[in-house]
Amino acid sequence: MQQREDFLLKAYELGIIKFGNFTLKSGIESPFYVDLRPLSSSPQLLKTLANNLLELADDAPYDLICGVPYAALPMGTTMSLASGTPLIIKRKENKGYGTKRMVEGVYEDGQNCLLVEDVITSGQSLLETIDEIEREGLNVTDCVVVLDREQGGIEKLKKKGYTVKTLFTINEVIEILHRYHRLSDGELSRVKNFLNNPPAPPEVKRVPLEQKQIQHPVGKRLVDIALKKKSNLIASADVITTAELLKLAEEVGDHVVALKLHTDIIKDFSMDFIENLKKIAKEKDFLLFEDRKFADIGNTQELQYKEGIYKIGSWADMITSHVIAGEESLKVFDNVGVVAIVEMSSKGTLTDDYYIGKALNVAESAPNVMGVVAQRKVSDDLLLFTPGVNISTSGDNKGQQYNTPERVMRGYHTDFMIVGRGIYQSANPKEVAQEYQSLGWAAYEASLS
Repeated sequence: MQQREDFLLKAYELGIIKFGNFTLKSGIESPFYVDLRPLSSSPQLLKTLANNLLELADDAPYDLICGVPYAALPMGTTMSLASGTPLIIKRKENKGYGTKRMVEGVYEDGQNCLLVEDVITSGQSLLETIDEIEREGLNVTDCVVVLDREQGGIEKLKKKGYTVKTLFTINEVIEILHRYHRLSDGELSRVKNFLNNPPAPPEVKRVPLEQKQIQHPVGKRLVDIALKKKSNLIASADVITTAELLKLAEEVGDHVVALKLHTDIIKDFSMDFIENLKKIAKEKDFLLFEDRKFADIGNTQELQYKEGIYKIGSWADMITSHVIAGEESLKVFDNVGVVAIVEMSSKGTLTDDYYIGKALNVAESAPNVMGVVAQRKVSDDLLLFTPGVNISTSGDNKGQQYNTPERVMRGYHTDFMIVGRGIYQSANPKEVAQEYQSLGWAAYEASLS
């Protein structure tokens, strides 16, 4: 115990914890701020810390060590050197060059990895790291943490089955600092009051549809339809005959803002079919959304868009396109609203954080892009379309992962949810579409409060 206290007092002199008024990443105003990175400037203290953390993990099964990026990386490295246990490095993002791997190092499927974290608050960064590590075929059972801010993170990880051991809790830290006259009575009381009555983080308010700064005329029209119908539902019509598709359009048209098509899977496609579909869309007031997922150089995309048997550019109101070929490749899509695909809903998707960030930059700067397909919050200048929504199941056996209307509206601030099999494979598509319309709009309105 005395050794731990001596370590803490020496580390305190380096400035690892400060008292005053600080705004945390969550937006909460805190009377203290913890930053353990200065420990890297003291090799002796870093060695002491590494040995203390290794003692915490004495009975944990592990073949590898990984420090949560980036503050815990020096700790993990020192632990690796002290114990002789191989180190792996988790990146925060894919750099887009070299190996492009998110986890660097030498390892084998099935090995156990000990995670090292500097400070745990909500536990989110640990959970994200665990997810990345486990995607690589490794196992995580144990985590060691220097400081627990006692704000629910450890409980969250334990509920998910992970063992977490900490060197200090924040209450232990302030008691030790107070006992050794590093913290005044008033400061101690203020910090304890904060810890006993933690404020809720300020909620990020979503922008209502009518207040979004959408410039594209198709995007504006889509918003108008949504507000008039009180619907944020787009039905994905993944059927393979024109008769099925026209029947589905008639049944769900009153409840959707757009009908999403894959015309290249229709066995008996014709322009007569398109004329009939356009009539239904006009009568029932919804847009035609061709989910072509263009992904080529501009010249090829222009031919795919305007020529061939589908002549998409002559009838589609909206199309989807990857942005992998850059902003210039999108300029060929005239008189149509482009929905850029920046993230996909399938398990194991290769659209990692590096790609998503780059793709969002392209989408935000391209004038003909009205929105994006993603599984996260995006700029208020774009409409967010989230696929993979289903109220009755969590996934399929082909990698599709489903979300509920409540999750996408409140969690992602989705503007339009895309529902496929949940509607077109149902016994009564009209009735089910009406249910999705009602649930989706109720979830949207609830997310505004």
